[in-house]
Amino acid sequence: MTEPIQIKTKLAGNPSQEPQFKTYVKSKDGRQIPVADPRATRVLVSLMDMNAVLGGAASHYGGPAALAELMSALHGHVFDVSSRVKKQWYEMFHLINDAGHCENGLYALKANYGMAGLTLDSLKKFRSIESGLTGHGEVHCFPEGVFISNGPLGSAFPQSQGVAMGEAIAGTNRVTVTTISDGACMEGEAKESFAAIPGLAQKGKMGPFVLIISDNNTKLSGRIDAESFSMTPTFESLKALGWNVITLQEGNDLQKCYDTIVNAIETAQANPKMPVVIHAKTVKGIGTKKTIESASGGHGFPLKSPTELAAFLGEIYGGEALLPIYNMWIDELHKWEAEIKASGVKDSGEKIQTGVSAAMIRARKAGLPVLSVTSDLPGSTGVAGFRKEFPHDSFDVGIAESNMVSTAAGLSKLGYIPVVDTFAQFGVTKGALPLTMGALSEAPIIAIFSHTGFQDAADGASHQALSYMAMVSSIPHVDVYSLSCSEEADALVSAAIENFAKARKNGEVPNSSIFFLGRENFPKSYVTPSSYDLRKAQILVDTTSGKNGKCVTIATTGSLVPQALKAAQDLEAKGVGAIVVNSACVNHIDVATFKASLEKTQGQLITVEDHQLIGGFGQMLTHALLQADVATLKVKSLGVHGEFGQSAYTAMDLYRKHKVDAGAIVEAAGSFFQKSQAW
Repeated sequence: MTEPIQIKTKLAGNPSQEPQFKTYVKSKDGRQIPVADPRATRVLVSLMDMNAVLGGAASHYGGPAALAELMSALHGHVFDVSSRVKKQWYEMFHLINDAGHCENGLYALKANYGMAGLTLDSLKKFRSIESGLTGHGEVHCFPEGVFISNGPLGSAFPQSQGVAMGEAIAGTNRVTVTTISDGACMEGEAKESFAAIPGLAQKGKMGPFVLIISDNNTKLSGRIDAESFSMTPTFESLKALGWNVITLQEGNDLQKCYDTIVNAIETAQANPKMPVVIHAKTVKGIGTKKTIESASGGHGFPLKSPTELAAFLGEIYGGEALLPIYNMWIDELHKWEAEIKASGVKDSGEKIQTGVSAAMIRARKAGLPVLSVTSDLPGSTGVAGFRKEFPHDSFDVGIAESNMVSTAAGLSKLGYIPVVDTFAQFGVTKGALPLTMGALSEAPIIAIFSHTGFQDAADGASHQALSYMAMVSSIPHVDVYSLSCSEEADALVSAAIENFAKARKNGEVPNSSIFFLGRENFPKSYVTPSSYDLRKAQILVDTTSGKNGKCVTIATTGSLVPQALKAAQDLEAKGVGAIVVNSACVNHIDVATFKASLEKTQGQLITVEDHQLIGGFGQMLTHALLQADVATLKVKSLGVHGEFGQSAYTAMDLYRKHKVDAGAIVEAAGSFFQKSQAW
């Protein structure tokens, strides 16, 4: 036995009270065990989701609704066992959630128990910048309630493998219980753990391990078997891999969930050499007819207004009168909605994604062999329009981003123009090696990676790609673009597809093109008329005339273009001129345009990006300028200083916190002139 360094846990201990909203299950010895009422979990999830929606954030209902009975039963058993032996629950168990989109159900459950410092009021700030209750479970924001961070599907499950291995090495043998969704089981990381855990367990290298799979045949884009392929063979293979498979057909029957979980834990404890998996058939979106019958099982929260809440929650409770505390919460939401309507400004912009879809459709109609290869997120990335118009040229490989990129590379080798899509965080982390191997195979692709930087505000740090440029810009034969508006997206994606086809027809190997874009609405364009070039930077504003040398160049890209333009306005009001340069291509710098701009602004340059400063646009730009012998260069670079993000209702909250907003740009400009007292 190898003794590990003792790390004091940050997790909250046993709850000091029974759930505020409770029901009971019957133990094997005939006792009535109080557990969180699954209906209350669904109601609390709905209420906290409504808070998030009013704040401007997306949220999830379907997944936590499906897991409500399983989580109530699991926690009820764990708390009962630990209290009877007078130990803290974490001294006996590791409870790990891989299904990050279901974390709000666990927040609701913990608040129901009044544990980990949570109350019902604390749920009301879910996904806001003021709360540690991020969109997905994150240790750095909520260590009292999260042991292993989750978010990207299939990422916490492999870490739980290491936890169980550590238990065996130390000889402590706490039971590791991990929960995962069926969609996450499509990820390569998860499939590796499916094979490794029973293999290592047979060698005595794993502590007791229980895996709970919530199988409802549903992912974001719809039913798994209809949209991609059936997972039944994967689940049937678990027995052959060495798992003790317990099938739970009624995964939303609370008593059956409790009995099955107790049996699984006791079985795993009795024989750690055979891990146990509970294959539970659940109903995603259970609670209301609308969510059950929707294609995605109510993956996101379906309601837009608190006026719909009373009927929605009433259906969850089967027509019973709602508790006064729920009605009070609904009343608060009504008042907040009224305030928003009274003070709100209508967003006249549009999604950058509109231009992506338009470019792909036009190219396919022109006869170019464009194919869409997706991994579950086409509605979010902008390719859904193409897929609807050309279903026979569209493929869904499941929730498997690495496989998506590699599949596209294979199609490229046969003369197709494959376009892949996912969130930026998943595309660059899981796609970097396949992109490299595709380049080595002379198999270029086109990638649409959305929700860059802090644009995926509500989902939190695990979904916020803050190293996306750094991760792919240095891969040979890969061109990296950051899009700022739908018109630019249309023009540049079109040009990339056309150049790809032209190079192939000439017997040449084109570069891969990766397009990064935001999530929120942006103006359709910033300059009229506009011209776009894949390799040329764009001057959006020049207010240097008559400023007597009191000027700066503001260099930016992608989602921060509006902040740079706002800063230029604010600076002009202070008598400072600015040239705003939008550099869509981030790893091939248009030195000539920047050099000319810097000559007009005395070499005073501000770079701004929602990306880590290390390896980001600012570093690539300034290095290129220094290499080009730009003589006078005074630089202020704004970006993220080696930190993770967190959830917020909108990206603007995070731009302000990390000082990459218009105000921060103005402040940086001021630093050039304060010494001369010209500010």
